[in-house]
Amino acid sequence: MKALVTGAAGFIGSHLSERLVQQGATVIGLDALTEYYPRILKQKNLAGLLTSPGFTFVESSLADASLSALLDGVTHVFHLAAQPGVRKSWGREFAVYTLNNVDATQLLLEACVGRPIERLVFASSSSVYGDDTPLPMVEDLRPQPVSPYGVTKLAAEHLCHLYQVNHGVPAVSLRYFTVYGPRQRPDMGFSRFLHAAMRGDSVTQFGDGRQTRDFTFVGDAVAATIAAATLGTPGGVYNIGGGSRIELLEVFKLIGEITGSPLRIERAAAQHGDMRDTYADTSRARADLGFLPVVGLEAGLRAQYDWIMTQHD
Repeated sequence: MKALVTGAAGFIGSHLSERLVQQGATVIGLDALTEYYPRILKQKNLAGLLTSPGFTFVESSLADASLSALLDGVTHVFHLAAQPGVRKSWGREFAVYTLNNVDATQLLLEACVGRPIERLVFASSSSVYGDDTPLPMVEDLRPQPVSPYGVTKLAAEHLCHLYQVNHGVPAVSLRYFTVYGPRQRPDMGFSRFLHAAMRGDSVTQFGDGRQTRDFTFVGDAVAATIAAATLGTPGGVYNIGGGSRIELLEVFKLIGEITGSPLRIERAAAQHGDMRDTYADTSRARADLGFLPVVGLEAGLRAQYDWIMTQHD
């Protein structure tokens, strides 16, 4: 395998790149190192990869990259580069999301037309579903996102589908459900909660705390992503969920137990764009990809906490 991984310096992208290199693949990692969160954290994510002879890093956005040269000889494309975050996707910031999530995806797909690529795996999100979908969420139901971020992810999925139908680009979309673990972005929930517990700071509880999420450990998400690169049906969409659905209040309790520091909670109104519940039906991924999550929530949270402690040391 010769793989192009976009967003290779990010949370999931760096884990994916490492796993591919470990399995003998040659990997080209593309990342713009945007300032959504500190550049130094992304550089730390890349530190181990940069010493590997099987990995080459290119710092560039998709819009500025020479995609023809980057795709030369590539057998698989993993498209993880994106502008993340539900709450920041409103207002004027929406233009950044359309640029990095929709326009950039179209550029990449167009560059793949006519090339002998075996699979293009696109990292989508459970945010495409919205709040009117029965639980557990099944891929065939009509998605109705409730955030601008979710809209851009769904638009990118549609682009993948139309390039598969019209040009034969073998694109597969994976809807990740709240991925967590070592290297999680600092703006994401578990990262914020764990750091707050360690510092004795308070955390903000938006809404009543009864909202639920299906949490997926990063190692399980990576395994599913690699499986999709060989087993995923072109034009297909798959839910990737860890099966660890839990209320936010229970998350706070578990983090207090793991860190030994009960969280102090400050309550606030629910935020626009935040989904009430997520829960993945992973039957299709299990049947086609052999996907079976192996890391439970407590073990995964402890792994993330241990990693944070190592970074602080």
